[in-house]
Amino acid sequence: MDKADAERVFGAAAREALNAFPIASADLRLVAVRENVTFQVTDRDDGATYVLRLHRPGYHTLDELNAERVWVRALTGAGIAVPAPVATRDGREYVTVAIHGTGERRHAGMLRWTEGRLLSDVLQEVADHGVLLGYFEQLGAITASLHNQASAWQAPPGFHRHALDRDGLMGDTPFWGPFWDHALLTAGERRLLLDTRERVRGALDRHGKQPSLYSLIHADMHPGNILVDGDRLTVIDFDDAAFGWHLYDIAVALIHHQTAPAFDAIETAFLQGYRGVRAISDDVLALLPMFRLVRGMAQIGWYHQRPEHNPPPFFDEMKARVCAQCEALRV
Repeated sequence: MDKADAERVFGAAAREALNAFPIASADLRLVAVRENVTFQVTDRDDGATYVLRLHRPGYHTLDELNAERVWVRALTGAGIAVPAPVATRDGREYVTVAIHGTGERRHAGMLRWTEGRLLSDVLQEVADHGVLLGYFEQLGAITASLHNQASAWQAPPGFHRHALDRDGLMGDTPFWGPFWDHALLTAGERRLLLDTRERVRGALDRHGKQPSLYSLIHADMHPGNILVDGDRLTVIDFDDAAFGWHLYDIAVALIHHQTAPAFDAIETAFLQGYRGVRAISDDVLALLPMFRLVRGMAQIGWYHQRPEHNPPPFFDEMKARVCAQCEALRV
C-alpha cells in the first residue's frame, strides 16, 4: 500500500480517534505504514507534537495494550527515557475506531513525539570508532536500567502481557511462529532446528526465571527502535514488550551487528555500559550466544508467520548463519 492509499484508508479513522484526545489538531501527517499505522499530530494551540498509532488488529488485546501503557508509565516514573503516553479526555489509554476501507477495527493510542533520528540510521554514518562504541555503551546502560526497574517492579492486578518464556520462544506454537516450518528450509535444516529447539528448551529450564534473570523486557530493542537526539538515547516502540529473559533483550540489541568486523568491541562496550548499572555474571553471559541463536530462530518464525512479507534479500544468509549456530551450540 503506497502512502496516498494509506492516507485514504486510515486518515479518516485517525481523525476520528483524535477527537478523544485532549489536543486541538492542526496537522495530521502519515509517517509510517508497517504492522501499525503511525501519524504525527501537531496541536494548533501550542505547536506540541504527538504520535498517533493505529495498532494492528489481532496482535494484542485491549487489556494487553493497556498493560503496555502501565509499564511505560512506570518506566517514565523511574526516569528511563521512553515516550510519554497521553490519555484520552476521559482517562482511557486507547480508543477503538473502524477502518471502513478494510473492515478492520483498530485500537488507537497517543504518545508525545520524541525528537531524534533512528540509531540504525546514525550508525551507518558514524566514522569514529569511539563514537560508535559510545552509543552501544549507553544502550547497554539503558537496557540495564530497564531491567533494574522491571525486576523490582510489581505489576498491578489485572496486568496481562504475553510471555517469551520457553513455550513462547521454543514451544509447539511459539509467539513468533513455528520457525521450523518455513517453506525455504530444507528437510535437513528443519530437522536441525527441531533438534536444537529441544536442546534450547532444556537450557532455558536450567537457566531459570528468577527476577534477576527474567522480568518484563522490551524484546525488540534493536537500533531501529532507538532514537538519538544529541547525546540522548530514547527507547521507542514497546509493541513487542513481554515477560522474558534479560539475556534475550541483550541478544536483540546486539544481533544485527553480529557479523560486523567490530562486533567483539561492540559487545564489550554494550556489556561495559550494562555492568556499570546492573550486575551480570560471566556464567550468565556464557548463554548469550544461545540467546542470539534463539532470536535468529524467532526471526525465521516471524517471516513464516507473515507470508505477506516476502523474505528479505538477506534471508538465505540469515538462515545459513542460524543453522551454523545450531551446529555449534553447546548447552
